[in-house]
Amino acid sequence: MDWQKYAAELAAQTTDPDSRWRRPVAEVPRHLLVPRWWEPAEGGSWRLQVGEKDPDLWARRAYGHESVVTSVGGLHADHATPDDIPTGRTTSSATLTALVVKMLRHARINAEHHVLDIGTGAGGLTAIASLRVGDNHVTSVDVDEYLTAAAKVRLNGMGLHPEFLTLDATGPIPGSYDRIVATVSARPVPASWLQALRRGGRLVTTIADTALILTAWKDADGGASGVIERDWAGFMTTRHGPTYPPTLEHLFRAAREGEGEEVKGYRYPVADIRNNWEVWSMLTINTPGVEIDFEERPGKRTAYLVHPDGSWARAEAERFEPPTVHQSGPRRLWEDLERIRNWREVEGGLPLYGSKARIDPDGTIRLSRGRWAATIGT
Repeated sequence: MDWQKYAAELAAQTTDPDSRWRRPVAEVPRHLLVPRWWEPAEGGSWRLQVGEKDPDLWARRAYGHESVVTSVGGLHADHATPDDIPTGRTTSSATLTALVVKMLRHARINAEHHVLDIGTGAGGLTAIASLRVGDNHVTSVDVDEYLTAAAKVRLNGMGLHPEFLTLDATGPIPGSYDRIVATVSARPVPASWLQALRRGGRLVTTIADTALILTAWKDADGGASGVIERDWAGFMTTRHGPTYPPTLEHLFRAAREGEGEEVKGYRYPVADIRNNWEVWSMLTINTPGVEIDFEERPGKRTAYLVHPDGSWARAEAERFEPPTVHQSGPRRLWEDLERIRNWREVEGGLPLYGSKARIDPDGTIRLSRGRWAATIGT
């Protein structure tokens, strides 16, 4: 594989001509980080892919513009056979390079900075940062021992020797750093991240279950002050073991099959709210714990909302028609969503992007913009 050609093209497509990140991106043989991966298949299943068996596909995936899934339900593609059909949530991936560069640019990294990469994954961000500031200035951590071990071997093979640590990043983190870049999301910010960040240092992360990038400077009191960037990204959430705890599938079954305690019409057409990042983010901030699903068939769109308190909603309609909504439980989840959509229409937008952010020393996030304010804690 002529990987240098692919890497140079990727660098040109994801960085500006004068960017300090262009050379590092062009020098990472990214295909070596994803020799095997999971490809989406019909029916929501996964199919194992082995790079050496299809070099053209390998190059397209490794140097493409989508994240490459490497682990599903705790089963890493490196350990799988063609007969394996993993289930559960995605647990690791090689993040698309444009998003890696976006997070690194938000970090405002200089050559003298010591950088902590939270969420090793396939090791792409660690490799790029090591080439930019020197591998002796980069530490990468992940909860999955295999991910840190594999990334260490693969980066060592590239001549890069950053430090790798296997640990739960929501707990204590050894060392202190000028910049922390998290490519896993958290909610609230783990206090250990602030404790590991040097005074005046900069944190770049995303708030779990939102598309919000939070950047903040470490304050003298141990907290941090910053903003929600006018930009967006989404990452897997922090986890404490090889996979995530069970989802609310029993409630999704109820939402798909139930008649509902209340059935009525609403104003706005059915949409996949997860693709409207501003509305989705406001919904998950206002209604913490809500989960979303969406289906589209010829002539019908259906959206589902469920909540750990037992509430669920199912909205059904043709593409642009007002929906019929079935709801049950202690709260009316579709009304929570409708209020946000009304707010956006009346005000011309929502106050999330560009809002001020204060992170208390315990990790509680306090957002504010104009008369609006929200607190994201435990």
